[in-house]
Amino acid sequence: MIKKIGRNDPCWCGSGRKYKQCHEEFDHKIENYRKQGHLVPEHRLIKSPEQIEKIRESAKVNVEVLDTVAEKIAIGMSTEDIDRIVYEVTTKHGAIPAPLNYEGFPKSVCTSVNDAVCHGIPSPDEILQDGDIINVDCSTILNGYFSDSSRMFLLGNVSEENRKLVEVVRESVYKGLEEVKPWGFLGDMGQAVHDHIRANGYSVVREIGGHGVGLEFHEDPWVGYTTKRGTDMLLVPGMMFTIEPMVNMGKPEIFVDEENDWTVYTEDGSMSAQWEIQVLVTEDGHEVISW
Repeated sequence: MIKKIGRNDPCWCGSGRKYKQCHEEFDHKIENYRKQGHLVPEHRLIKSPEQIEKIRESAKVNVEVLDTVAEKIAIGMSTEDIDRIVYEVTTKHGAIPAPLNYEGFPKSVCTSVNDAVCHGIPSPDEILQDGDIINVDCSTILNGYFSDSSRMFLLGNVSEENRKLVEVVRESVYKGLEEVKPWGFLGDMGQAVHDHIRANGYSVVREIGGHGVGLEFHEDPWVGYTTKRGTDMLLVPGMMFTIEPMVNMGKPEIFVDEENDWTVYTEDGSMSAQWEIQVLVTEDGHEVISW
């Protein structure tokens, strides 16, 4: 339920304008959706223009980090080498790698190779080989604001079936992005992603998804990719979240490495791929904040 605010009170968004001149109509529209039984966002999930600008600055660093990885990644490197690049570029800008020491995670970035689905821990002993596929998942904190995105990289002579997996997952992210618009639903995006993945014979990991981001590393809403059109949370301007389907060439089942309690692998040993973008819902559509 939307908290009652007097029409002449300052708006909850911090604009300094009277509520009746700012977000009153907006809140009434959200409340109508809630009364129809839809899940709607709380005010805390709606970023102000000032917050969005700060998050964009964080994202500039995040994108630069991934661009640098793209320039330097090569066969024969260790995943520890990637971690070093991420740390050096991030801190050069006065920013902090968000994964470092997050809930005990020991490194600055997640590097997930081949059948690793996500949360791979960089290691000097893990050497990139000809034919490998790797997801590099980078998250940045700049002046308290968070950005988050990941990319796949293909090393040398990657098989055609693995190349196709990586490309289809990327395509699915942007098919989902086409569905991100104000007064639509997260389920619209989720179904678009899922339909494209299933049409190509792959499976979507169900237990791990995207998330809200910007003021914290992980915020509501949780973002899944097995949802249906017209369901899940209402999308409104100012919401920000990641689209990051994790897709397996084989079955969707996964397990967590018992030794490090972080790295997630496919249960059947099949290849897995993930792309991640950070998205803002705008008044007339969407904006990709980090990629």
